[in-house]
Formats: sequence, structure tokens, C-alpha cells
Amino acid sequence: MDALEIARWQFGITTVYHFMMVPLTIGLGLVVAVMQTVWYGTANPAYLRMTKFWGKLFLINFIMGVATGIVQEFQFGMAWSEYSRFVGDVFGAPLALEALLAFFVESTFLGLWIFGWKQLKKGVHLASLWIAVVGSFFSAYFIIVANSWMQHPVGVTMVDGRPVMTDAWAVFTNNTALVAVPHTLFGALAVAGGFLLGIAWYHLWRRRRDGIDTIGADGKVVAGEAGIPGRDRTDYSVWIKSLRIGAVVAMISFAGTAITGDLQGKLMFEQQPMKMAAAEAACHDGTGFSVLSVGNLGSKNCDDIKAVIEVPGILSFLAKGDFTTEVKGVNSLLDQYKADYGTHVPDNPIYGDRAGQEVQYVPVMEVTYWGFRAMIGFGGLAALAALVALWLTRKGTVPESRWLMRLAVFGILAPFGANAAGWIFTEMGRQPFVVAPNPDLNGIDQVFMFTAAAVSPGVSAGEILTSLVVLTLIYAVLLVVEVKLLVKYVRGGVVSAMPELVHAPVDENEDATPGGGPDKPGTPDDVLAFAY
Repeated sequence: MDALEIARWQFGITTVYHFMMVPLTIGLGLVVAVMQTVWYGTANPAYLRMTKFWGKLFLINFIMGVATGIVQEFQFGMAWSEYSRFVGDVFGAPLALEALLAFFVESTFLGLWIFGWKQLKKGVHLASLWIAVVGSFFSAYFIIVANSWMQHPVGVTMVDGRPVMTDAWAVFTNNTALVAVPHTLFGALAVAGGFLLGIAWYHLWRRRRDGIDTIGADGKVVAGEAGIPGRDRTDYSVWIKSLRIGAVVAMISFAGTAITGDLQGKLMFEQQPMKMAAAEAACHDGTGFSVLSVGNLGSKNCDDIKAVIEVPGILSFLAKGDFTTEVKGVNSLLDQYKADYGTHVPDNPIYGDRAGQEVQYVPVMEVTYWGFRAMIGFGGLAALAALVALWLTRKGTVPESRWLMRLAVFGILAPFGANAAGWIFTEMGRQPFVVAPNPDLNGIDQVFMFTAAAVSPGVSAGEILTSLVVLTLIYAVLLVVEVKLLVKYVRGGVVSAMPELVHAPVDENEDATPGGGPDKPGTPDDVLAFAY
């Protein structure tokens, strides 16, 4: 067993799992804030129901994100102590701001929003949610600033072999971060859009299946009512508005991720050319973009890869914005990397048994190549599904088809897949560096760290394997808990987030009938009803 490989698996599993919650929290939080803003301005009861229903799911996801994210902090000190020593002077500022400023603002004002429905004035209550949402944006910004420094180190001076931050402004305005932040936020909105679309489709389908909504002679929907709390015409309005909002958000976010992704790709060609060459299976210098390439699985020899379908000029456009500039391939870059950073792991005690081994500068091409395409493919599928959904619901409801409903529900996973694939590609493509070198002639020379040097020297493979197994099992249990909670409240519909609809059929903008209180949990005046 190799402690380094096990530590990488551990960090990869826990981080990818945690990141499943992050984009939904960021994207859904913004959508819920907009919904409550519309309700505040219009007093339309449909938007109040939308705010509370989607807000309930937002809260479930938020708390799971907090629980799984805490583990990341401990891993830095337990499994990656050498890495923490190397980046500590730089990472201290953005990570401290994320924890002490952004997260505390986010959690404090989210608490006010959860428990302040009847206790705060409507404007103050709405402002609390917006502050929490903005806090989540800043939280993402500070984390991405730290990650972007690993991709493109700036603003430091090397002192005794360690980078010391000398220009905080350069760190916080790193061009890698300034492009990655909007790309990540658009990706989060794509997740929220798909989430709204799939769940709203399910509820509209249920209303048709139960005979509540019918189709008139003109082919348009006739919204009906059932003698069940919450299954009225306002309920119909909740789902059709949510579906169409989700579809529009999904399409806008795909356009945003495409534009920012193109900018990010052009930066990567400059800052991490090997990563992008591996992502395109571009073994030789040229201009062609590989639509499909094949090779021997696990091979370290780039010459084993053959392009089956290639489009001339597109690789040049992705890298340089034109169709003629030749882009360096893996083989050319390999010689350059060996000349700049050495052919073997330095003979230093920090590397342990890995000292003297040949450095593999080419990342796992199966991961980078297919990860890049999975990111684009899943994102494109989600946007196409949103466009189709808008067309199919143009007459006010969804088709009766059960398989279409199931497809819409499973389609929720597509933008999650795009986000996960994008991060896996970004991080795996940086190997063998945990802090990638800065090739910019105007940048800082020789600021990099091999991943082999980052793992804690005093931790054995068995210890890390034990924590890997334990954490994976705990996360599996948490996954079951989250999915069960989400499914429970999704199936329950708006009533699951608004018990007052069951207790009294009154104007949703006024207090419900008397009789509630802390002694009667779930009744309208119970402050905990919305939270729990």
C-alpha cells in the first residue's frame, strides 16, 4: 500500500461528495431568494409556497454540506501536513476569511431566515436571506482563490524553500480565480435549474395522473382542484412556474458556463499546457480537436493514442482564439517539463521511498480526456433538456408519459455530473503537481510542489486506509439520510414545508387560525415548523 495514493483517494472521495452539496446550496439559495423577493413585491401566494418548499430542500442540503465540509479542514493537517506547511502562509488569509467572515455571515443570517418568518418584518426577513446567499458567494470566492493559487501561484516570494505572501492583492485577484468564480457560480445555477425542472415535472405529472389537471378542447391545460390540502390551483401555479423558471435558469447558466469555460480553457493552455494537451489527447503539435480518440487503457505512452475523429482548427480556437496557431502537444511539452523541472523526484528525505523515481508529467489521460468531455456533455444535455421542457410545456402542463417523467427526474443528475467531472478534470489534470508551476515569464519562477512531497510523513498507509474506509462509510450513511429526506419532502409537496395549509385554508399572507404554538408542533405559530 502507498500512503500517497490512499491519501489522494481519501481526499478525492470526500471532496467530490462534499461538492455535490455545494453547487445546489449556492444555486438554489439564489433562486429561493429571488422567489421570496417576488412574493414580497407581489403578495402572490404561489411565490410564498415556492419559497417555503424549495427553501426546505435548500436547508436539508445546506446542513449536509456543512457536515461533510468540516472533514476537509482536518485532512489538511492529518494526511497532508507537508502540503499545509508549504501553502500555509498563502492559504491562511483566504481560508480564514472564508471561515470567519463568509461562513459565519452565511450561517448567522440563514438562522435568522429560518426562525424569523413571524418574528421579523418581511423586509428584514428577506434581507436576511439575501445576506446569507451573498455570504455563500463570498465563501465560494475565497475557496476558489485558494484553489486557483495552486493552479497558478502568484503574489509570493520564496523564503527558505517556502512561498511567503508579499502581495495579497495579486492573490485575491489572480486571473485564474477571476475566471473560475463565475464559471463555478454558473455551474451551481445549472444544478439548481435542473433540480427545479425535474421535481416540478414530477408534481405536474402527478396532478395529471390523479385527474386534477385536464386538457381542454384547445389542447391547453385546465387546472383543477382536489379536496386535499394544498392540491389546488395555486399548487398548479407553483409547479408550472418552478418548471419554467428552472428551464430558463438551466439554459442561461449553460451559456454562462460555456463562455467562462472558454476563457478558463484559454488560461489553462497558457498556465498548465500539459493538462489541456492531455484533455485533447493531443500527442503531437497541431491545430486539430479530437472528437474521439482511442488508445491502450492505462498506457503511459502518448503515441499509443490514435485520433479517430478530428476537426482541424478547433484546438487552435480553444487555445488561442484563431484557427491556425499550432498548439504544442504532449510529446513536445514533455521535453520542456523535463528540462524545467527535472526527470526524477529529487533525492530528498521529504519524498521517502519515492525519491529518485521518474516523474510522470503526463496525467492520466483517460481521466482528463473523458472528464473534459463528460463536463461538456452533461452540461449540454441539461441545457437541451431544459429547451425541450419549455417546448413540451408550452400549453401549460407536462405530457402524461411516465417514462418522460422519470427521464426528467433522472435528468437532475446531469448538471451534478458536469460539475463533478469538471472538478475531477481540473484537479487530476494538474498532476504530478499539487501546486502547479507558473510558466508565465512575468510570473514567479520555481514555485511548485510535487504531490509526492505533500503527504504527511508520519502517517502510515494503514492509518490513512482506516480513515478512508471509516469516512467513506460515514459519507455513505449521510448520503442515504439526505436522499431519504429529500425524497420525503419532495413527495410531500408544498404541504410538507407549509403545515399551515393542513390546519386552516386561510389567506397564506395572513396568520392562520389560532390554536398553534410551541405546545403543538407543526401548527402555524410554531417557530420550528418550517425548520423541521
